[in-house]
Amino acid sequence: MRRMMAAFVALALLASPAVHAVQPDEIMSDPAKETRARDLSRELRCMVCQNQSIDDSDAPLARDLRLLVRERIAAGDSNSQVLDFLVARYGEFVLLKPRFERQTMLLWLLGPLLLTGGGLALWLQIRRRARSGADLPAPPLTPDEEARLAALMSDETKRS
Repeated sequence: MRRMMAAFVALALLASPAVHAVQPDEIMSDPAKETRARDLSRELRCMVCQNQSIDDSDAPLARDLRLLVRERIAAGDSNSQVLDFLVARYGEFVLLKPRFERQTMLLWLLGPLLLTGGGLALWLQIRRRARSGADLPAPPLTPDEEARLAALMSDETKRS
């Protein structure tokens, strides 16, 4: 019964929609602009919560950033202009997904390079083991081992 209840709670949590921290007084009257603001808010990091977007965060700073995004959109800025403004003001860290630039190249390429290097090392190790195992013949049996094998085989033929 407990397992069923735990499974039900887990399913309910997974099926529930994501909770957003946007307050009703922050929502713009134009649905198109509000959609742009929400899309931009999902791309920006809450400086207090670190790994949460400002769209999901209840922190006062996140609310200020949401309002700032909406002000810039209302002023007629494009999405890239809003992001550039916030990056100029708070630094590249404000973006949840950093841009691919010279400064962030190592961040973007380190994962694939490590994965490729690990795969190459694994392939070389498997190849080396396959070669070393195939080149060595099985060592010959000692006289004691041959005698024991013969005795075992003769016992086996007597049983059958």
